[in-house]
Amino acid sequence: MNIKDYKVILASKSPRRGELLKQVGVEFEVIPAVGEELITESDPRKVVTGLSHDKAMEISAKCQEGCLIIGADTVVAIGNTILGKPTDKEDAFSMIKRIRNGCHSVYTGVTIVCKENKGDVIRTFVCETKVFVYDMTEEEILAYIATGEPMDKAGAYGIQGAFAEYVERIEGDYNNVVGLPVSALLHEIKQMEV
Repeated sequence: MNIKDYKVILASKSPRRGELLKQVGVEFEVIPAVGEELITESDPRKVVTGLSHDKAMEISAKCQEGCLIIGADTVVAIGNTILGKPTDKEDAFSMIKRIRNGCHSVYTGVTIVCKENKGDVIRTFVCETKVFVYDMTEEEILAYIATGEPMDKAGAYGIQGAFAEYVERIEGDYNNVVGLPVSALLHEIKQMEV
């Protein structure tokens, strides 16, 4: 199927996800999901697929035939320990301390709902990227937190911002770490049969 044949709706108010869609030329409308994010799993893959599905289905219920809804959720995890958005500066400090000088994974779950007259066509997938971070001194961590950048980001950092100084390397899709694996998303949409 071709994404250009549908009215695309992003079920997220994340400016980063919106920027990534614009970057690949997708025109879309933003209708953010407002449901509470309830985590009932410990496996990060199941968490992001479940939350992306919930977001997409919430918005899908308000949409008509001819719409394509994209729901996404991203988490940072060390093993099965999920690092969400920090609650305060102390929380951000402890998260960055945990990820410095090591490797962690960023998972994004994406659910696509295509509204068709024969019923909804739904596809969910998950993308994992491994991020390796250089060691950081406590002074460097505090200076980074002082920028305010980590406060609204899973794992307390943004790879596309000042934290880039400390990223040694990644294995996987860079855009996934930013918040939306757009190439995988477009590939999955092409594979959908309607």
